[in-house]
Amino acid sequence: MARGPRYRVPWRRRREGKTNYYKRFKLVKSGKPRLVVRKTNEYILAQFAVARVEGDITIAAAHSRELSKLFGWKGDPNNTCAAYLTGYLAGLRALEKGVKEAVLDIGLHKPTRGARVFAVMKGAVDAGVKIPHSEEILPGEDRIKCEHVAEWARKLKEESPEVYERQFSRYLKRGLAPEDLPSHFEEVLSRIREAYSHVAGEAEGEVEVKAGG
Repeated sequence: MARGPRYRVPWRRRREGKTNYYKRFKLVKSGKPRLVVRKTNEYILAQFAVARVEGDITIAAAHSRELSKLFGWKGDPNNTCAAYLTGYLAGLRALEKGVKEAVLDIGLHKPTRGARVFAVMKGAVDAGVKIPHSEEILPGEDRIKCEHVAEWARKLKEESPEVYERQFSRYLKRGLAPEDLPSHFEEVLSRIREAYSHVAGEAEGEVEVKAGG
Protein backbone atom coordinates (compact mmCIF):
# COMPACT_ATOMS: atom_id res chain seq x y z
CA MET A 1 0.00 0.00 0.00
CA ALA A 2 1.29 3.47 -0.94
CA ARG A 3 2.51 5.65 1.89
CA GLY A 4 4.34 8.92 2.45
CA PRO A 5 3.59 12.63 2.98
CA ARG A 6 2.51 13.10 -0.65
CA TYR A 7 0.17 10.13 -0.79
CA ARG A 8 -3.45 11.15 -1.30
CA VAL A 9 -6.18 8.78 -0.19
CA PRO A 10 -8.54 8.06 -3.13
CA TRP A 11 -12.13 9.20 -2.76
CA ARG A 12 -14.45 6.72 -1.11
CA ARG A 13 -16.34 5.60 -4.24
CA ARG A 14 -13.03 5.03 -6.04
CA ARG A 15 -11.73 2.97 -3.12
CA GLU A 16 -14.93 0.92 -3.21
CA GLY A 17 -14.54 0.32 -6.95
CA LYS A 18 -17.73 2.19 -7.85
CA THR A 19 -16.58 5.32 -9.69
CA ASN A 20 -13.71 6.18 -12.02
CA TYR A 21 -13.60 9.94 -11.48
CA TYR A 22 -11.23 10.56 -14.41
CA LYS A 23 -13.65 8.92 -16.86
CA ARG A 24 -16.62 10.59 -15.19
CA PHE A 25 -15.01 14.03 -15.56
CA LYS A 26 -14.50 13.50 -19.30
CA LEU A 27 -18.12 12.37 -19.75
CA VAL A 28 -19.57 15.24 -17.72
CA LYS A 29 -17.36 17.70 -19.59
CA SER A 30 -19.16 16.76 -22.83
CA GLY A 31 -22.19 18.69 -21.57
CA LYS A 32 -24.54 15.94 -22.76
CA PRO A 33 -26.74 13.60 -20.72
CA ARG A 34 -25.08 10.27 -19.90
CA LEU A 35 -26.59 6.91 -20.70
CA VAL A 36 -25.54 5.17 -17.50
CA VAL A 37 -25.55 1.39 -17.92
CA ARG A 38 -25.13 -0.94 -14.97
CA LYS A 39 -25.59 -4.71 -14.82
CA THR A 40 -25.77 -7.27 -12.04
CA ASN A 41 -25.93 -11.05 -12.06
CA GLU A 42 -29.71 -10.78 -12.44
CA TYR A 43 -30.70 -7.47 -14.03
CA ILE A 44 -29.82 -4.64 -16.41
CA LEU A 45 -30.36 -0.96 -15.56
CA ALA A 46 -30.23 1.97 -17.99
CA GLN A 47 -30.52 5.60 -16.92
CA PHE A 48 -30.23 8.90 -18.74
CA ALA A 49 -28.68 11.25 -16.19
CA VAL A 50 -27.27 14.76 -16.05
CA ALA A 51 -24.64 15.93 -13.55
CA ARG A 52 -25.44 18.67 -11.08
CA VAL A 53 -23.45 20.09 -8.17
CA GLU A 54 -25.83 18.44 -5.74
CA GLY A 55 -25.57 15.12 -7.57
CA ASP A 56 -26.82 13.30 -10.67
CA ILE A 57 -30.40 13.82 -11.78
CA THR A 58 -32.09 10.96 -13.63
CA ILE A 59 -34.19 12.11 -16.58
CA ALA A 60 -35.40 8.73 -17.81
CA ALA A 61 -34.67 5.13 -16.89
CA ALA A 62 -35.58 1.51 -17.57
CA HIS A 63 -34.99 -1.68 -15.60
CA SER A 64 -35.01 -5.15 -17.13
CA ARG A 65 -37.55 -6.24 -14.48
CA GLU A 66 -40.07 -4.05 -16.30
CA LEU A 67 -39.78 -6.20 -19.42
CA SER A 68 -41.63 -9.07 -17.76
CA LYS A 69 -43.96 -6.95 -15.63
CA LEU A 70 -45.11 -4.58 -18.36
CA PHE A 71 -44.42 -6.31 -21.67
CA GLY A 72 -44.58 -10.06 -21.00
CA TRP A 73 -40.89 -10.90 -21.45
CA LYS A 74 -40.27 -14.54 -20.52
CA GLY A 75 -36.55 -14.72 -21.22
CA ASP A 76 -33.76 -14.05 -18.74
CA PRO A 77 -33.70 -10.45 -17.46
CA ASN A 78 -29.92 -10.10 -17.83
CA ASN A 79 -29.01 -11.58 -21.21
CA THR A 80 -28.11 -9.68 -24.40
CA CYS A 81 -31.70 -9.65 -25.67
CA ALA A 82 -32.98 -8.17 -22.40
CA ALA A 83 -30.14 -5.63 -22.44
CA TYR A 84 -31.17 -4.43 -25.90
CA LEU A 85 -34.86 -4.23 -24.98
CA THR A 86 -34.02 -2.34 -21.78
CA GLY A 87 -31.92 0.14 -23.74
CA TYR A 88 -34.67 0.54 -26.33
CA LEU A 89 -37.24 1.23 -23.62
CA ALA A 90 -34.94 3.72 -21.89
CA GLY A 91 -34.25 5.41 -25.22
CA LEU A 92 -37.94 5.93 -25.97
CA ARG A 93 -38.51 7.31 -22.49
CA ALA A 94 -35.56 9.66 -22.94
CA LEU A 95 -36.98 10.92 -26.24
CA GLU A 96 -40.28 11.46 -24.47
CA LYS A 97 -38.43 13.74 -22.03
CA GLY A 98 -36.73 15.65 -24.83
CA VAL A 99 -33.33 13.93 -24.72
CA LYS A 100 -32.03 13.46 -28.27
CA GLU A 101 -28.29 13.05 -27.65
CA ALA A 102 -26.19 11.36 -24.97
CA VAL A 103 -22.82 9.80 -24.22
CA LEU A 104 -22.33 6.27 -22.94
CA ASP A 105 -21.25 5.74 -19.33
CA ILE A 106 -20.41 2.11 -18.53
CA GLY A 107 -18.69 2.92 -15.25
CA LEU A 108 -16.07 0.35 -14.31
CA HIS A 109 -17.37 -2.32 -16.67
CA LYS A 110 -14.75 -3.61 -19.08
CA PRO A 111 -15.47 -2.37 -22.64
CA THR A 112 -15.52 -5.78 -24.33
CA ARG A 113 -16.76 -6.04 -27.91
CA GLY A 114 -20.35 -7.28 -28.06
CA ALA A 115 -20.87 -6.88 -24.30
CA ARG A 116 -24.33 -6.38 -22.83
CA VAL A 117 -23.57 -2.75 -21.96
CA PHE A 118 -23.19 -2.10 -25.69
CA ALA A 119 -26.41 -3.99 -26.42
CA VAL A 120 -28.14 -1.46 -24.13
CA MET A 121 -26.60 1.39 -26.11
CA LYS A 122 -27.62 -0.24 -29.40
CA GLY A 123 -31.22 -0.36 -28.15
CA ALA A 124 -31.15 3.33 -27.20
CA VAL A 125 -29.63 4.26 -30.57
CA ASP A 126 -32.26 2.25 -32.47
CA ALA A 127 -34.92 4.03 -30.42
CA GLY A 128 -33.65 7.32 -31.85
CA VAL A 129 -31.11 8.71 -29.36
CA LYS A 130 -27.81 9.83 -30.91
CA ILE A 131 -24.85 8.32 -29.04
CA PRO A 132 -21.28 8.42 -30.44
CA HIS A 133 -19.94 4.90 -30.92
CA SER A 134 -18.08 2.52 -33.19
CA GLU A 135 -20.10 -0.15 -34.99
CA GLU A 136 -17.35 -2.67 -34.24
CA ILE A 137 -18.17 -2.80 -30.53
CA LEU A 138 -21.85 -3.67 -30.98
CA PRO A 139 -23.18 -7.23 -30.60
CA GLY A 140 -24.42 -8.87 -33.79
CA GLU A 141 -28.10 -9.08 -34.71
CA ASP A 142 -28.08 -12.82 -33.97
CA ARG A 143 -27.08 -12.13 -30.36
CA ILE A 144 -29.45 -9.20 -29.95
CA LYS A 145 -32.37 -11.39 -31.06
CA CYS A 146 -31.11 -14.41 -29.07
CA GLU A 147 -30.81 -16.49 -32.23
CA HIS A 148 -27.62 -18.07 -30.87
CA VAL A 149 -29.50 -19.26 -27.76
CA ALA A 150 -32.36 -20.64 -29.85
CA GLU A 151 -29.95 -22.51 -32.12
CA TRP A 152 -28.14 -24.02 -29.16
CA ALA A 153 -31.47 -24.99 -27.55
CA ARG A 154 -32.64 -26.78 -30.71
CA LYS A 155 -29.38 -28.71 -30.94
CA LEU A 156 -29.43 -29.61 -27.26
CA LYS A 157 -33.06 -30.73 -27.41
CA GLU A 158 -32.22 -33.22 -30.18
CA GLU A 159 -28.97 -34.51 -28.71
CA SER A 160 -29.75 -34.53 -24.98
CA PRO A 161 -33.35 -33.85 -23.90
CA GLU A 162 -32.49 -34.27 -20.22
CA VAL A 163 -29.76 -31.62 -20.34
CA TYR A 164 -32.11 -29.41 -22.36
CA GLU A 165 -34.78 -29.66 -19.66
CA ARG A 166 -32.26 -28.90 -16.94
CA GLN A 167 -30.42 -26.11 -18.75
CA PHE A 168 -33.55 -24.22 -19.77
CA SER A 169 -35.76 -25.06 -16.79
CA ARG A 170 -36.43 -21.39 -16.01
CA TYR A 171 -37.55 -20.67 -19.58
CA LEU A 172 -39.82 -23.69 -19.64
CA LYS A 173 -41.25 -22.81 -16.22
CA ARG A 174 -42.21 -19.39 -17.58
CA GLY A 175 -43.95 -21.06 -20.52
CA LEU A 176 -41.36 -20.24 -23.17
CA ALA A 177 -39.52 -22.78 -25.33
CA PRO A 178 -35.99 -21.34 -25.68
CA GLU A 179 -35.93 -22.15 -29.41
CA ASP A 180 -38.77 -19.60 -29.79
CA LEU A 181 -36.74 -16.78 -28.25
CA PRO A 182 -36.20 -14.79 -31.50
CA SER A 183 -39.93 -14.61 -32.27
CA HIS A 184 -40.70 -13.84 -28.62
CA PHE A 185 -38.10 -11.05 -28.74
CA GLU A 186 -39.88 -9.51 -31.73
CA GLU A 187 -43.24 -9.74 -29.94
CA VAL A 188 -41.95 -7.91 -26.86
CA LEU A 189 -40.20 -5.30 -29.01
CA SER A 190 -43.49 -4.67 -30.83
CA ARG A 191 -45.30 -4.23 -27.50
CA ILE A 192 -42.75 -1.64 -26.39
CA ARG A 193 -43.10 0.22 -29.70
CA GLU A 194 -46.86 0.13 -29.42
CA ALA A 195 -46.77 1.47 -25.85
CA TYR A 196 -44.59 4.38 -27.00
CA SER A 197 -45.93 4.69 -30.53
CA HIS A 198 -46.15 8.48 -30.26
CA VAL A 199 -42.41 8.66 -29.55
CA ALA A 200 -41.28 5.75 -31.74
CA GLY A 201 -43.15 7.19 -34.72
CA GLU A 202 -41.43 10.55 -34.38
CA ALA A 203 -38.00 8.93 -34.06
CA GLU A 204 -38.55 6.79 -37.15
CA GLY A 205 -39.76 9.84 -39.04
CA GLU A 206 -36.56 11.74 -38.22
CA VAL A 207 -34.43 8.82 -39.45
CA GLU A 208 -36.37 8.63 -42.72
CA VAL A 209 -35.99 12.36 -43.37
CA LYS A 210 -32.24 12.13 -42.78
CA ALA A 211 -31.91 9.13 -45.04
CA GLY A 212 -33.91 10.89 -47.74
CA GLY A 213 -31.84 14.05 -47.42
